[in-house]
Amino acid sequence: ELGLHPEAEDATKGENVVTYWGVTNVESEFERLLLLGATVHENPTNVGGEIVVAAVKDPWKNVIGLIYNPEFRLP
Repeated sequence: ELGLHPEAEDATKGENVVTYWGVTNVESEFERLLLLGATVHENPTNVGGEIVVAAVKDPWKNVIGLIYNPEFRLP
């Protein structure tokens, strides 16, 4: 699945590529990662229909995305 992000204020920070991990509940996984030491990069947001995304930074500043998309199915 390919998603395009709107251009950020400064796309030169190296945070313009995000790999999303499919989860069944973005909000609970987001909170779990914060408890494990991640920091907020993007709060959970509904991006259309039932699709919800969020992103955190791990302690090494890597961006980790979370996505819930009920329409996505592996082949």
